[in-house]
Amino acid sequence: MTSSAVSVAGISKSYGSFKAVDNVSFDVQGGEIFALLGPNGAGKSTIIRMILDILKPDSGRIAVLDGTLDDARKSRIGYLPEERGLYRNVPVLEIMVYLASLKGMPAGDARKRGLELLEQLELGDVSKKKVSELSKGMQQKVQFAVTILHRPELVIIDEPFSGLDPINTLTIKELIIGLRNQGTAIMMSTHQMYQVEEMANRLFMINRGKPALYGPVQQVRQDYALPAVIVEGVGDWAALPAVERVEQISDGEGTMAQAGTLLYLRDGASSDDVLQQIVSQPGHQLRRFEQAIPSLNDIFIRVVEEGVVHE
Repeated sequence: MTSSAVSVAGISKSYGSFKAVDNVSFDVQGGEIFALLGPNGAGKSTIIRMILDILKPDSGRIAVLDGTLDDARKSRIGYLPEERGLYRNVPVLEIMVYLASLKGMPAGDARKRGLELLEQLELGDVSKKKVSELSKGMQQKVQFAVTILHRPELVIIDEPFSGLDPINTLTIKELIIGLRNQGTAIMMSTHQMYQVEEMANRLFMINRGKPALYGPVQQVRQDYALPAVIVEGVGDWAALPAVERVEQISDGEGTMAQAGTLLYLRDGASSDDVLQQIVSQPGHQLRRFEQAIPSLNDIFIRVVEEGVVHE
């Protein structure tokens, strides 16, 4: 069984009369990408700060790497905050080696690993340049390299793709997936839902300080599936006995990402009933048939707008 890199049990945190985090529980496993989601002000940053022992919870328990977070365990964590910051007038490789040494990594190993990461990030020619001489995107990639330089067992990253172009986004994404495949636990806070759909194994969403969604990404999407199927092809879809109504959708419209025809099912009907009726009746040509499952972005919006929380 995979060990828990982070175990959060019933934590709460208040600022005066405002309850920022209210009875939150979840765990992050080694070898997975875990998405921490929620609207602005929902409590995500407070949760991260409590995990990192920057803030103390008012109640509940947090275990990190199988215990209480001490200096030894902190050296096994890589943290990339949303507010980036590096010493601007120091050469890139020097600052990388220095920060890795603070995590207990020998200078020689840090220098070798640093050069390897810079090559992977297509920054092989900037090792001797000062941070201030780099573009914002380059600085962000260097900061990511610093975060994973000492081979942490747990990586906590806040908005890792903010400000990156598609090419650099892909590079960082591939590194994150590579870390996961090596057994590293990745906890990622982001507002980019399509990245969560593509990368994350599980998610936890907080809304108004309380748990709203928790579980495997595909299971969460499945739980919000519409009582409908999407089809493409030729046929009189409205005439099918199992279909209550028909709706045309275009690319990116409503809850679906792709164009097609949305067939809403009558009470008691299943998608299998619709499929059987299509193939058994003449005059129907089917190119696509799938369950109508909303994107995670649409689920996020629905949860926030409806104020969904789980007591």
